[in-house]
Amino acid sequence: MEKLLKTLTRTVVVECYANNYARRALREIAEAYREMLQEMVIYAVEHRASQSTLHKVFYHKFREKYPWLPTRVIKGAYRDAVRRAKSFRELKRRGIAKTDKPVVRRVTITYSDPQDWRIEDGVIKLRTHAGWVQLHYRNHRQLHRYLYSVWKLSGELKLKLNGKKVFVYLTFMKEFEVPYNPSNVVAVDINENNVTVAVFVDRRLQEVYRIETNLGRLVISYAERRKRISEGKSTKVRSVKKALKKFRERERERKRDIVYKTARIVEMLALQHNAVVVVGGVRKGKRRLVEKVKKDSLRHRIHQWNVSTLVKALNERPIHVIEVPEAYTSSKDPFTGRCIHSFNPSMTCYAVRGRKRVKVLKILLRLAKLGNGVVVLDRDVIGAINIGLRYLSSDGRAVALPSTEPHEVRAKLMNLHRGLAPSRN
Repeated sequence: MEKLLKTLTRTVVVECYANNYARRALREIAEAYREMLQEMVIYAVEHRASQSTLHKVFYHKFREKYPWLPTRVIKGAYRDAVRRAKSFRELKRRGIAKTDKPVVRRVTITYSDPQDWRIEDGVIKLRTHAGWVQLHYRNHRQLHRYLYSVWKLSGELKLKLNGKKVFVYLTFMKEFEVPYNPSNVVAVDINENNVTVAVFVDRRLQEVYRIETNLGRLVISYAERRKRISEGKSTKVRSVKKALKKFRERERERKRDIVYKTARIVEMLALQHNAVVVVGGVRKGKRRLVEKVKKDSLRHRIHQWNVSTLVKALNERPIHVIEVPEAYTSSKDPFTGRCIHSFNPSMTCYAVRGRKRVKVLKILLRLAKLGNGVVVLDRDVIGAINIGLRYLSSDGRAVALPSTEPHEVRAKLMNLHRGLAPSRN
């Protein structure tokens, strides 16, 4: 059994209320912060500057220009500028940057040192040029759960002004010792409408789960709704703009709910077997797909494919996550290593009992005969098995291990909203 030291972070958003005096002081800081940040970001992009370089170049200049500004607010702008510059360079490299130089549109003030802020008796206190100001918040169950537990409050605080409200972002950290057995693997194959998981115990394939997410169908459904709303109308009309915003937020929430429930199931499987979570590195393949596709609707579906969100959600959990290349994992027989030339489409149905009625859901399968026709497996199941074998194989070849028998493979359909228990073999 091996152990991995992992630091997990959680961000809690607290909605606060402040009086006119506090809001005026924060607005003055925000305006100065925006001007500093704009200049720092442009310099950081052109010179690939670090935080220490920005300090040498800009500290004395801004201390003279804004002598009333708290010193650590200027230092917080260094960190913010470096992050924005890195993000802009990445967009520029991918060719999707909309401007030649980075533009600061929204400002989130960063307090980088706990000497300038603290939490006392349901109040967040901040040091400003006008003295200490108070931000009041109502009973916040999530904040209290992290404050009065083993999680440690980070020294960095971020805040954003929105009218009379102030949104404060607090970061909590916790160090975990993640025990894992290198011979136990939970291999994850992420697809448009499902996530297929293959579980290996002692380097032997034990079981396969298929989690139906239906994210692809969800994206198509909301795209068609938005198209009907805006058909023959301008998107600048207030009623249309409001309806589109409503659907966009609803779609985002539903997708986030599905992704985090899927990550929770994978986490439970990994903890149950003390396993390593191996994910196919599909983000590079997704980028190549976008470059090749010419149809707008298909390109939109690929962009909305929540691969990075799921990988990020897995990395934020107390499990050991490894990404491996997944090229050709769906087109090779995991038991013989031969290339699979064709898949036969098939349709299966299953019933899901809802609150008022029973729904019949359809699953599209692409089947192939493996092991000299001994077993028939779906393409997504083959991909998950090969991802696990690619990690377990010392030479990197996607070939089944001697202990894996084709007739022992059983794919189980899992209900996303009911946790780990599969519905039927």
